[in-house]
Amino acid sequence: MIEIKDLLLKFSNILLKEEVKKDLIRETISDIINFQIQKEDIKIKKGVVYLNIKPIYKNEIFLKKDQIFNKLKELLNKKTPEKII
Repeated sequence: MIEIKDLLLKFSNILLKEEVKKDLIRETISDIINFQIQKEDIKIKKGVVYLNIKPIYKNEIFLKKDQIFNKLKELLNKKTPEKII
């Protein structure tokens, strides 16, 4: 029989992976566009990164999208997001 603590441990590992991914995305974007994005402003759903930031910064991200995705591919390998919105 599986104990509840074992199930919760699996979920905490999944959450930690998402937090690490958010940190890497945040650091990568911040390095490239020279603007600090808060961790709370990033959401990841089904391989898509949603940013809750001002449109001027989103435009800068879209202009440098290729550079951002190349850097993320180096860091995350197969777990690279498909899009940034």
